[in-house]
Amino acid sequence: MDLYSLIVKDRHGSEFLLDSLRGKVVIVVNTATGCGFTPQYEGLEKLYEKYHDQGLEILDFPCNQFGHQAPGDDNEIHEFCTGKYKTQFDQFKKIDVNGENEDPIFTFLKQEQKQDIIKGMKNKLSMKAIEKISTSCQKEGDIKWNFTKFLIDRNGNVIKRYSPTFLPEDMEDDIKGVI
Repeated sequence: MDLYSLIVKDRHGSEFLLDSLRGKVVIVVNTATGCGFTPQYEGLEKLYEKYHDQGLEILDFPCNQFGHQAPGDDNEIHEFCTGKYKTQFDQFKKIDVNGENEDPIFTFLKQEQKQDIIKGMKNKLSMKAIEKISTSCQKEGDIKWNFTKFLIDRNGNVIKRYSPTFLPEDMEDDIKGVI
């Protein structure tokens, strides 16, 4: 299995072939609209605006597995993100990222990068606490919470996995390295 063999559902339920992203730099992120990390949409949008013309795509997968913080339907979530944060990047159907119903894209991503990059002692302590309350995080490599971010190079290689506490703007040097 590779990234380009996968198919996901856009927010309208239509198939989206990840093969169409061949040659692009991609950030995949699981999100929620009612989370303490939700303001990261602003940083993600800034990255998108700055690097989209150079080949950056951001794939936003809402997920309600962590504290039920993405309760709306796909249209409500999209309206919230475009209204409050002016997001322009692609938003996909709400999915599970862990467990027996996890979407294959997250199965693939987690196999490729099993550990989050966590910056700073405070963030490491925060992630330890989050991991303890995350009921869907059952095995090594599972997503611990909303706003786990994966950076994928132009060849479909998953090169980094960032913790929810890792701010999008702190990913910029890594993006520059593959853009």
